[in-house]
Amino acid sequence: MESLKKTPALFLDRDGVINAEKNYLHKVEDVEFIDGIFELCRKYQEAGYLIIVVTNQSGIARGYYSEEDFAALTNWMSDEFKKHGIVITHVYHCPHHPDISGPCECRKPNPGMLLEAAKVYNIDLKNSLLIGDKERDIEAAARAGVGSRYLLGSAHRATKATRVIDDLKSLL
Repeated sequence: MESLKKTPALFLDRDGVINAEKNYLHKVEDVEFIDGIFELCRKYQEAGYLIIVVTNQSGIARGYYSEEDFAALTNWMSDEFKKHGIVITHVYHCPHHPDISGPCECRKPNPGMLLEAAKVYNIDLKNSLLIGDKERDIEAAARAGVGSRYLLGSAHRATKATRVIDDLKSLL
């Protein structure tokens, strides 16, 4: 029996990579897209990569906003990407916080969201890449076996990133 060919993915953290980091972002009117995000996603989509978002959303566990609020923002954001010709394959989120809801496998730096995506979408993790703005994003990718790991921002020291980048356009 022939196995299905695995597909690479561009994994993106949300806050700080897709949109400007704002405390517990959950309102459409507060979204500011990061310069270069649409061009970057289009480039990788055209190269055959799936676009998958993996985001910690502890604001849900903290009661700052609901799953419904998160879903509404996610749907709006996906529509904005569609306007740019980009399909976001899936948005995985971790609504937990260890101090509130206890430990889980999905909260980065744990690799749960990445491993789930790999299983559901038959992703070739070794030939995939992740862009994150925090070391926990990079750690999750390393634990999952993601081949290329990019840390956005130059204020970081020790990292498991493949490369530290100052802006998304450096990957175009």
